Amino acid sequence: MKYGVIGTGAVGGYYGGKLAHSGQDVHFLFHKDYEYVKEHGLQVNSCYGNFHLDKVQAYNTTKAMPKCDVVLVCLKSTNNYLLKELLPPLLHEKTVVVLIQNGLGVEEEVEKDFPGVQLAAGLAFICSSKTEPGVVNHQCYGTINIGNYSCRKDDDDDDCDDDNDDNNRGNNSGGDGDNKTIKKLIKDFRKAGIEAGTVEYRSARWQKAVWNMPFNGMTVVLNTQTDLLLKNPDSRQLIKDQMIEVMEAAQHLGVGGVDMKFVEKMIHITEVMEPYSPSMKLDYDFGRPMEIEMIYTRPIAIAREAGYRMKKLEMLAMELKFLQQQQQQQQQQQQKQQQQNNNNKQQNSNINININDKTSNNNNKQQQQQQQKNKNNNNNNNNNNNNAINNNFI
Repeated sequence: MKYGVIGTGAVGGYYGGKLAHSGQDVHFLFHKDYEYVKEHGLQVNSCYGNFHLDKVQAYNTTKAMPKCDVVLVCLKSTNNYLLKELLPPLLHEKTVVVLIQNGLGVEEEVEKDFPGVQLAAGLAFICSSKTEPGVVNHQCYGTINIGNYSCRKDDDDDDCDDDNDDNNRGNNSGGDGDNKTIKKLIKDFRKAGIEAGTVEYRSARWQKAVWNMPFNGMTVVLNTQTDLLLKNPDSRQLIKDQMIEVMEAAQHLGVGGVDMKFVEKMIHITEVMEPYSPSMKLDYDFGRPMEIEMIYTRPIAIAREAGYRMKKLEMLAMELKFLQQQQQQQQQQQQKQQQQNNNNKQQNSNINININDKTSNNNNKQQQQQQQKNKNNNNNNNNNNNNAINNNFI
């Protein structure tokens, strides 16, 4: 199969890199480090073994990329508005688009712009970062599960679901028989050394929220990492309380697979992994927009509609919105000050130019006056000489 990766960052660089390293035909969309990767390749430093891709099929526009059988969308959900332009060149009739993104409701939003396109959720549990050009640092884990959101049955498969019914969106069983492309994707992931499987869509999204909602926001508001949150008894209890809120919200919605056993599992997995700054913490530290809408606002609203309030997480969401607003205001002030500084420099430059012009004009005028004076003196001298000659002849 032919793969496309939109957003070759910490996540896209790892999963796409692993596929390419195993021999798959993978085409990567890069942004700021496109030129670097074209010249130097892509380096993946992984807890499972480092590797380097010398020749990367790298692009800086999807218009130059081929149509793909699978597109892995690894953008932050805050950048999904870009998909209107980025996605169409990669699509053919049977393309499966896998949204490896955080939060709830991302598939529903993308479907509004791409009705009829086959969508699946990519639920990745991975600790990975990319803080320099062309280098992905994979710390630990890397499991990915695929939840079928709107992928159609293949013609020769049993027609178990009515995919034209909007009420069935996101309710697919997620079994291996759903779609041949998804089955092949799972096979290729496993061949590349990635633990992968299929899951029921709604369960997978809410299971991911059990970890995402507490740890993403708490590392931001307390300016810390995951390990310290669990070492402190007070913050540990707060993390657990928030996880239980997600669990109870899912249960109110009738979502299976989210129980206390799963909550304890998530705490244990986090406790034994390397100290980690989640994606939202890195976004905040680097002054980028945080994914508050999809990770917090959307699931909180869905839970409220079901008659359940996640009160601690509502408070956390409000704190995050405050911090983001403050950061944006500071950025605007800095931009305004920078613009003012640039204007002042330009004005000073114009003043210097004017002064130089005036000085030059004065110098030119003085030179002209001196030249005229010298000319007059020469004329007087010539007249005196002529008079002297005439006197000699007389």
